[in-house]
Amino acid sequence: MFDAIVIGSGFAGSVTARMLADRGKKVLIIEKRAHIGGNMFESNDHTGISVHWYGPHIFHTNLKNVFEYLKQFSDWFSYEHRVLGKIDGQLVPIPFNFTSLEKLYPQKMADEIKQKLQAYYPGQEKVSVLDLMCCKDDIISKFGEFVYSKVFVNYTAKQWGVPPEKVDKSVINRVPVVLGYDDRYFQDKYQAMPCNGFTRIFENMLDHPNITVQLSCDAAKRLEMDIENSRIYFDRKLWEKPIIYTGAIDELMGYEFGMLPYRSLDFVFEQHKVTSYQSAAVVNYPNEEDFTRITEFKYLTRQEAQGKTTILKEFPVPYDVKAEKGNIPYYPIINEDNLALYKKYKTCTDKFGNLYLCGRLAEYKYYNMDAVIDRALQLAESIGS
Repeated sequence: MFDAIVIGSGFAGSVTARMLADRGKKVLIIEKRAHIGGNMFESNDHTGISVHWYGPHIFHTNLKNVFEYLKQFSDWFSYEHRVLGKIDGQLVPIPFNFTSLEKLYPQKMADEIKQKLQAYYPGQEKVSVLDLMCCKDDIISKFGEFVYSKVFVNYTAKQWGVPPEKVDKSVINRVPVVLGYDDRYFQDKYQAMPCNGFTRIFENMLDHPNITVQLSCDAAKRLEMDIENSRIYFDRKLWEKPIIYTGAIDELMGYEFGMLPYRSLDFVFEQHKVTSYQSAAVVNYPNEEDFTRITEFKYLTRQEAQGKTTILKEFPVPYDVKAEKGNIPYYPIINEDNLALYKKYKTCTDKFGNLYLCGRLAEYKYYNMDAVIDRALQLAESIGS
């Protein structure tokens, strides 16, 4: 009956399924949750404010093909994301830029640092905090240490639950220091938000006669991985057609080699009887508070409800699949040991000729939204050929 099975209805699964369906393949999507869209799921709360239930999502990319593909399923409005951070009692732009510098340093010292930065990094728009700290110029290196201590140290410790020196450098370098006054969080060519929310994208994407979606369905109870013979059984019958898997690879393989580590989040939503709670969509709290940031969704959804708003506080917590809180894996903890463990699982799954892995959990990789869509487009092309 079906030509392919897709496990998971986030972007990795939904894009792959739609691409295959457009080529005439009949696709079954199995989704564990009661809704489509995975962690991108968006709907109204009890006050009528549209919220992102699994944390804020902002679309940005330099990949024209990705944006053009998504435009088939939604109209978009231009949106440039801006983030503030609470540093020494003041709200300053994040990533740290010249405005942040001027707010936190005396004017004479701020001017000297700006001149040094422009002279030392001519023509550069941004530089990593690690590069600043390693700079041979004493003033620049001390500035780098200041930014690192005020913006990164405590935030990183909260987010990852480990000392900063144990966090992969790529994580710290994700947010650079901007050498100028550009206060946009992203500098990508395409920055936008869907006019009717992310869930509508998935509804339109999966609205295809060749796609069948089964919600509240645990694929683990229907799949049997015969590792010894490299065979997959679905509903107790041998399945030799493509299976696209977007869930956690260790779960798929029954945790044969142990659990892959992740960080998770505890989300606390609050409703307030004010039109605006804060002055930006996201405010980071790197130091004193237990939470890392507050998101006010009306900035992201362009809603204009008077006298009410919904905010989200994010509390990083250890991932525990059996816990009441923190039972959703959000961020792969990338280090040599964990990558070696993933490689053991990947070597095992590679033996199944009809199994395709796609997405953050299946590939144990920190994908941004656009990157996972691009990956799914490429995967579907390879399967469909």
